[in-house]
Amino acid sequence: MKIIWFLWWLVQWAIGFYLIFPILLLLINLFVPKKGKRIVLPGKSPEADYALIVATYEQVQQLPDVIASILKLDYSNYLIYIVADNCDTSGLHFSDERVILLKPEKILASNTRSHFFAIKNFKRQHERLAIIDSDNLVDSRFLNELNVLFDQGYEAVQGVRKAKNLDSVYACLDAARDIYYHYYDGHMLFEAGSSATLSGSGMAFTVSLYNEALGGSDITGAGFDKILQNAIVSRKKRIAFTGHAVVYDEKTSESEQLVKQRSRWINTWFKYFKFGFSLIFNGVRNLNWNQFLFGFVLLRPPLFIFLIVSVLLMVLNLWIAPIVSLFWLIGLSLFVAGFIIPLFNASTDRRIINSLTSIPVFMYYQVISLLKAKKANKISVATKHNYRKAP
Repeated sequence: MKIIWFLWWLVQWAIGFYLIFPILLLLINLFVPKKGKRIVLPGKSPEADYALIVATYEQVQQLPDVIASILKLDYSNYLIYIVADNCDTSGLHFSDERVILLKPEKILASNTRSHFFAIKNFKRQHERLAIIDSDNLVDSRFLNELNVLFDQGYEAVQGVRKAKNLDSVYACLDAARDIYYHYYDGHMLFEAGSSATLSGSGMAFTVSLYNEALGGSDITGAGFDKILQNAIVSRKKRIAFTGHAVVYDEKTSESEQLVKQRSRWINTWFKYFKFGFSLIFNGVRNLNWNQFLFGFVLLRPPLFIFLIVSVLLMVLNLWIAPIVSLFWLIGLSLFVAGFIIPLFNASTDRRIINSLTSIPVFMYYQVISLLKAKKANKISVATKHNYRKAP
């Protein structure tokens, strides 16, 4: 009986902690010296040599728009490597010599396999690589802004993924989620002296670090970014964050897309959350704040899971310990306050704000995704979006 009560209170403390975690990050940033401030070094340093890797699986419709946006970069020292995995490339024609189209003979069906296929086919020894999704559009200052952090000594930098489309309530809520995570898991976490979480694209690394972190791995299914960020932080390195390096990302606009995508993401959390325990332990052993704080982030369940569990615990405590229900209500209120802080600013599209009333529907589809998470990687390898011409 004592064990049951212990587990009962342990679960409550764990879920409650993550409920107020955004507010805790805000408080930490009030007292921890800022180590992640954006510093533009004087003078113009030589342009670092970048490889921009665009990996695509089965879909090529949006590649012309993606490549066109990259070719408009306010930068000159780069090459673009397209890895067209299991794709019909007969309709793709790129006249610019900076674009290298690679077509693997065997199906790779893996982000990292595609990335290393590109690395093995580099035309020259690039210093850095940036990973761009096959549905992303790239801001013209993307590489310049990454360099601001690289020039400060960082070897891994995560930029911002802004919404390319807000054509449905699902796309708007997907964009709201991104704003929340970029603010807390990117900006706030980095400013607190830890590392930004990786988002799968819009990120860049020194080639040597990427090879060191993943060179001996053969990763299939979703979640390579989870393994990569763990490998980097385990090496006592920080992942920098910049809100000025922007890629525009295609948001899920239909419920079927949402379920398949979220099923893969939920699957990766169950598969890789264990990394958090080792990072917390190593953070304590090494007196490394970066590892310690980042470990807690990796252990955090997806938002909808701990929100549903929080409400259930609040209701159950009405019969078990009514005063505890009041604390749950306070915790939920703090979470809501923390959620809306990054959303309510002048740059947020009103459609995103208006979509917040549909959060219950969004959470319903996330529950459906949870039920399909076990077979997620068999259902789909990559999110398939409806093609839309870039504006």
